[in-house]
Amino acid sequence: MKYPKFLINSVRKKSYDANSLPMPVNTVCVEAKCPNRGECFSKKTVTFLLLGNICTRNCGFCNIAKGKPESSPIDEREAIIETIKHFGLKYVVLTSVTRDDLKDGGASVFVSVMKAIRTYNPTIKIEVLVPDFKYNYDSINLVCNENPFVFNHNLELAPRIFSTYRPMGNFDKSLEILDYVKRHYANIHIKTGIMVGLGETKKEILELIELLRKKEIDSLTIGQYLQPNKSLAEIKRFVSPEEYLEYEQAGRDFGIKVIAGPLVRSSYMAENIFN
Repeated sequence: MKYPKFLINSVRKKSYDANSLPMPVNTVCVEAKCPNRGECFSKKTVTFLLLGNICTRNCGFCNIAKGKPESSPIDEREAIIETIKHFGLKYVVLTSVTRDDLKDGGASVFVSVMKAIRTYNPTIKIEVLVPDFKYNYDSINLVCNENPFVFNHNLELAPRIFSTYRPMGNFDKSLEILDYVKRHYANIHIKTGIMVGLGETKKEILELIELLRKKEIDSLTIGQYLQPNKSLAEIKRFVSPEEYLEYEQAGRDFGIKVIAGPLVRSSYMAENIFN
């Protein structure tokens, strides 16, 4: 599908050099081919990708490598702390691949990294963008008991098309995770994100915004799906700038913070959602 002019202008970005990092460290910016990676690197912000760079799921839209990872994730705490020092980060986003091969889904690694960050600087705010942990609430509690500033679990898609692109996930169970954390951890900001352009309708997105508000989810990001390579799902439509404004207005009407735009991503300039 040919990119519209407004999107072509948006994706012209500053160059980046992952080799400028003080130590090798996985970032979702590079592994997922995020269109904002040049801007983020130039502004000295990154989203750390824990548990390696091979995912055990097969989502039809994601550029991250799929397969059988090494049995035990390497300890990346030192590299992450050095990168935090290098960039002078005050707000850190931790995400991960899905590791269905690990008993706790990797939750203990999230916790160990959060503890290391707080040992280095207890004032740093931490946002976790977690997988579903196979809907294991022991793992979810393990992460939440470490009291992240933001708990983010992406729904990714409108309910009707969810199973088409995420056959190993479950929309209702992912929504239950968000609802559970909201009800049991009142001091944590609850966030989720979705993509548009994969066959959903505007009506479905507006209904989803209303549903999330009923669940008292605090914030939602909405961005255009861009096909990372030709082996992944094709773009069904390009959402207009005006439609994103409608979603943000719907958020205001329903009482949920909605950040929407062509290149909005769940961890893109994440701290700005509070400005």
